[in-house]
Amino acid sequence: MSQLNAELRAVHEARGERIPAEILAVMDRAGAELAASGQTGRALAVGDTAPGFTLASATGGAVSLDELLADGPVVLTFYRGAWCPYCNLALRALQQHHEQITARGARLVAVSPQVPDESLSLTEKHALAFDVLSDLGSDTARRYGLAFDLSDELAAVYERLGFDLQRVNGGHPRTLPLPATYVVDRVGTVRWAFVNTDYALRAEPSDILAALDTLA
Repeated sequence: MSQLNAELRAVHEARGERIPAEILAVMDRAGAELAASGQTGRALAVGDTAPGFTLASATGGAVSLDELLADGPVVLTFYRGAWCPYCNLALRALQQHHEQITARGARLVAVSPQVPDESLSLTEKHALAFDVLSDLGSDTARRYGLAFDLSDELAAVYERLGFDLQRVNGGHPRTLPLPATYVVDRVGTVRWAFVNTDYALRAEPSDILAALDTLA
């Protein structure tokens, strides 16, 4: 198993030490239902044109896909939020490879449904050197085929665990994106994609670098 995903799997397997069994059962059941829903088949795929967007950045202002592509290829990653330990691990891994990504002429951006203040806190906590953008209401994630709504049962579990999605997602507590990462070339075509319903699996940075190398 690759390095990042081995670390993610270890965290996942240790869940039982801190989360009651009845809550794990709800989470696992929701995960199985999402996997069976066919959501990944509806997501943006290799060969598709990446939908444009303009989103608020954590540090103020706005960032558009067109502006990013004007400088070269884009690595676009969607994550659930700062409350998600798997997202934090994945973003830290991307930061560790940020220089290698930019050395290949690409820009790295991360998108979540969080409000900008939450994105700023995350950026500062992990010293992220790349743009972290806010997709309030998950409109962009929906255009990429990634947005899904939590079931009543899973939403109640997240609330019980202290995940205040009503606040951090700016009044949109039920909608989240699938974990996904895309490599988009300068003309806006998706050249590599990772999409999975399992939040404990993420794009491996080494695979992203390999995909960028094919664009040279």
